[in-house]
Amino acid sequence: MIEIIQSDITALDVDAIVNAANPSLAGGGGVDGAIHRAAGPGLATAAIPLGPCAHGEAVLTPGFRLKARFVIHAVGPIWYGGNRGEPQLLRRAYEGSFQLARDHGGIRSIAFPAISTGVYGFPKKLASEIALGVMSAYEADFERIVACLFDAENFSLYAGATR
Repeated sequence: MIEIIQSDITALDVDAIVNAANPSLAGGGGVDGAIHRAAGPGLATAAIPLGPCAHGEAVLTPGFRLKARFVIHAVGPIWYGGNRGEPQLLRRAYEGSFQLARDHGGIRSIAFPAISTGVYGFPKKLASEIALGVMSAYEADFERIVACLFDAENFSLYAGATR
């Protein structure tokens, strides 16, 4: 079962949280900045050498000061109208995150934000459909999958899509 919650992803007690990262992996605004602030400077020190990371790709670092033991940095696409493969790149970011978690071993619970729906401008409804579709495909591989949404609009879209 996929849990859908409206909360602060940095406070979740899961094995891994997914960061909606930018290609430099250096931190930024939104959820990316919040995760970097909560994890402390060690996160940037570990992540930056792994970049740049292409849109649609993901990398893994320790969680440092977070409750989560690991952070998976997934770089979602910037929305340019949907004609540059944005839906496929978003799907790849989610799938790559799950594959990293599965291949790492020991990651049985994972939480995702709404990747690319902030400053990257990806349409929230389409993003929720892609995210939930990929989450459903990996349900059997994990004990707990959480869609952790910060804003009410994303929470409503995700919750409405599962009814």
